Amino acid sequence: MKFHSRRWVKPEDLNPNGTLFGGKLLAWIDEEAALYAIIQLENQRVVTKYMSEINFMSSAQQGDIVEIGIEVVKFGTTSLVVRSEVRNKMTHETIITVDAITMVGLDSFGKPLPHGKTTVEYMKDRLGKL
Repeated sequence: MKFHSRRWVKPEDLNPNGTLFGGKLLAWIDEEAALYAIIQLENQRVVTKYMSEINFMSSAQQGDIVEIGIEVVKFGTTSLVVRSEVRNKMTHETIITVDAITMVGLDSFGKPLPHGKTTVEYMKDRLGKL
């Protein structure tokens, strides 16, 4: 799994227990999945359709740096399914896993748009096509 971004856990990210609020972490994962899907599907109109079971395995404290990892599970006709893992950068302890997040590309009318993608593409591959 590639870890694409990092977040610094700040006071406003904490729950009443003084640990990272789960809802904040899920928002970070959703945003990372959306950005990944936008780039892969080459479509800025992407929405989250489904998120599988969420498994909280540990917590993060104020000042921790967390890494958000995303990897492709499969390409659908109009969708991209990814999985995510978030870990503590310092300890490499897994904080949360999400086995499936389905992102769907939409057309200008908000309807699912077939994308024709079947494999992960990297920028270096796309630049070679120019």
